[in-house]
Amino acid sequence: MLHVSGTVFLDENEIEFSMIRAQGAGGQNVNKVSSAVHLRFDVARSGLDDESKATLLALSDRRISKDGVIIIKAQSFRSQEKNRADAIERLIALVRSALDKPAMRKPTRPSRASQRRRVQRKTRHGEVKRLRSKPVDMS
Repeated sequence: MLHVSGTVFLDENEIEFSMIRAQGAGGQNVNKVSSAVHLRFDVARSGLDDESKATLLALSDRRISKDGVIIIKAQSFRSQEKNRADAIERLIALVRSALDKPAMRKPTRPSRASQRRRVQRKTRHGEVKRLRSKPVDMS
């Protein structure tokens, strides 16, 4: 079981891995070793509660397919083990970011002193601008 947050856990048996060849430049070993990892996690068939599933599927993330499958490709490292661990970390981070609810905003009002300072600043700025103008000829 992978701990996501609070009481939310992901079952490792629900995560499907497939090893593929990594893209990009490589050495002599590039055409022989499948070091990149494709992680597939079907949200609909997972053990998450219905509210968490709905929240995850509502995300507008390109890693979530129309069928509700999260697909993560990890190919940053040269070894399968590190890429596999990286893919799992990215899956947990995605699920955690979807399930974390932002704190409710408490509406506040500006203090009387801050309002007074704002008006004084505006008055001072207006006075500076007025002094920049050409003097009026009184003749």
